[in-house]
Amino acid sequence: MDNNRSTNHQFPAPVIERVRHELRRRSLTVESVTDITPGMRRIVLTGEDLADFTSLAPDDHIKIIVPGVDGAEERRDYTPRRYDNAARSLTIDFALHEAGPATQWAIDAQPGTSLEIGGPRGSAVVADSVKRWLLIGDETALPAIGRRIEESRADTTIVAIAAVAGSEEEQSFETAAALTTRWVYRPLFNVTDADPLIAALAGIDIVPQTFVWIAAEASVVRSVRAYLVEERGYPLSWIKASGYWVKGKADTTEKF
Repeated sequence: MDNNRSTNHQFPAPVIERVRHELRRRSLTVESVTDITPGMRRIVLTGEDLADFTSLAPDDHIKIIVPGVDGAEERRDYTPRRYDNAARSLTIDFALHEAGPATQWAIDAQPGTSLEIGGPRGSAVVADSVKRWLLIGDETALPAIGRRIEESRADTTIVAIAAVAGSEEEQSFETAAALTTRWVYRPLFNVTDADPLIAALAGIDIVPQTFVWIAAEASVVRSVRAYLVEERGYPLSWIKASGYWVKGKADTTEKF
C-alpha cells in the first residue's frame, strides 16, 4: 500500500477536458419501464428533441423537471445511462430508495407519460490515456458506474466497488474491459456509513496511474476520499469525488 505514496506522485495528473453544451429543454415521452432490480427502475424515453442530444462523459448530469407538491417545478440531477441519437432514445435509471418528486414520478411513470429534461450543461472528459479505473459508489452512482464500464474499451482495467442493500440489488454489465466488481452489502438505514466501502478498499492494491472515481452520499464520499489520501497516500490529482446527495437535504450535491 505504501507504494502508492512513493510512486504515484511521480506521474502527472490525468488530463480532463471540460466541454460545454448548448443548454436546452427537451420534451420526451416514456417508451418503456423496467425494474432491473427491486430498487432500480430503468426508464427509456423517446422524442425528436433527442436528435442533437450530447453527453460525452459517463458521469454527466441532466435535470429531470417534474411538478412538485405545490405545482411548482422541481429539478433533480440524473445520469444519462444510455442514449442513441439515431433511435431518438435516452435511458435513465432511477434509484427508488429516496421518496422525492423525481422518484415519485419514476414510480408512477408508464409508457406514454411525458417528461421534460434539461442539459447536460457540460461534460468532464477524462483522457483516453487513462487505462485503469477504480469506481466507488452507492446506488445513486450505479448509472454512472455502469455507463463507464460498458463504454470502456478492451485495453482498460476497471475495479468497481458498489454499496447496495443486498444481493438482489446487484447489476450485471457487458463490457470489453477487464472488470472486477465487488458488491458491498449494507442496509439502507446505514447509507451514511462509509466503513463497509473503506473495508472493501483496504484489501485492494491501487496500481499507480489508476483514476479513482467516487460518488455517493456526501459524508461517505468525504470519508472514503480521506481514507485514500491520508491513509493510503493516494494523490488528490488522481481522484474525482462527488457527493451525489446529502442525507436530509433535498436537491443537494457536493463537489470536493
